[in-house]
Amino acid sequence: MRRGVWIGLPTPILAAAIWLTAGSHGFRVNAQQSPVTEVKIDNFSFAPAAITVAAGTTVRWTNRDDIPHTVVADDKSFKSKVLDTDEKFSYTFSTPGTYPYFCSVHPKMTGKVSVQAGQAQ
Repeated sequence: MRRGVWIGLPTPILAAAIWLTAGSHGFRVNAQQSPVTEVKIDNFSFAPAAITVAAGTTVRWTNRDDIPHTVVADDKSFKSKVLDTDEKFSYTFSTPGTYPYFCSVHPKMTGKVSVQAGQAQ
């Protein structure tokens, strides 16, 4: 039976998951990485407002505005806390579909993530 320890490690470019497996020579590292797509919140808008990603991709929103904002899916499948300047929110999209979202503080701010089938490379 295989035994090990899973460790999630965020990095600036990739969200990484590392599985450490105990063996006769210590631990072996198996890394799995999923791409990260950045969305900037600035000037009361999401940029880019619409993105298309592969299933398994993590989207990271960063508030670059001087005003607090949120990121909330129309269907409530994901929801950030109120993000102050330079705060981030990430969500990994595993299921294909279209995910419209908005800022609950400023509901006219909207965006959309389209997720395509297949694993992200």
